[in-house]
Amino acid sequence: MMQSFLPVLERVAEEIEGLAGRGRPADYIPALAAADPRSFGMAVAEVDGSVYGVGEWQRPFSTQSVTKVFTLALTLAKEGDALWEHVGREPSGNPFNSLVQLEYEQGIPRNPFINAGALVVTDRLHRLTGDASGSLRDFLRAESGNDDLDFDRDVAASETEHGDRNAALAHFMASYGNIGTPVPTLLREYFRQCSIEASCADLAVATGFLARHGVRADGSRLLTRSQAKQINAVMLTCGTYDAAGDFAYRVGLPGKSGVGGAIIAVVPGRCTLCVWSPGLDERGNSVAGVVALDRFTTITGLSVF
Repeated sequence: MMQSFLPVLERVAEEIEGLAGRGRPADYIPALAAADPRSFGMAVAEVDGSVYGVGEWQRPFSTQSVTKVFTLALTLAKEGDALWEHVGREPSGNPFNSLVQLEYEQGIPRNPFINAGALVVTDRLHRLTGDASGSLRDFLRAESGNDDLDFDRDVAASETEHGDRNAALAHFMASYGNIGTPVPTLLREYFRQCSIEASCADLAVATGFLARHGVRADGSRLLTRSQAKQINAVMLTCGTYDAAGDFAYRVGLPGKSGVGGAIIAVVPGRCTLCVWSPGLDERGNSVAGVVALDRFTTITGLSVF
């Protein structure tokens, strides 16, 4: 029955063909600015790990903020509820790299998916493992089944060169005692994390543990059922920058976007999706990607609501 999703993907790709090309790639990261906004890929992975897709669904791209979901899962698995003493779970309502909110909230980021929150989570994981970015890469390789998945050094270097705002966020939180890793080390780990290249197929399969309520691809448990629910909830309310309300309204699934043009989404108990198209709207979300997920949930009737 699940294989019937493939004709749905083909229909979605046909319907949104004219939208691929709208929006602009993330030009504030020079290594991403050259991406072709006409590119499009979409994959669905069933809970048993089988995957299929349309378009450029097996082409690697820069995952960027999509990786924040996996770093959060690894940290929550190791640290449990103590993590939430250092980062909140509320939508921000401000740009993802805002400094303003941090000051009146005394260095505690609003949620794990804005840049400040992701820096805190990376800091916690690095202190727990000694190698935050390596732990993330190993996890993604294991869950996706792709041992070639790796960092893009050019993208990491480009982000480092233009990373002043993230450095400011990290130093500011360190002044409140909410960052323990030396800031240069933390920034290196964070930029490496964001530079990981993966395809729609890789990410759809790797996200499967959230559809399986915390169970990994090999059958072992990473998260409790409650922790998987927590991550899906934060994805729904905070996963698409300050457009999360509109995304929930239109798509009705937990999702996480990245400025590389990818969006992952979860249908708990059923499947996971990844769509990629580099043309972004003014809030940093893929124009074609949001429409594709909207059409997918409309056609299939799948939603968490």
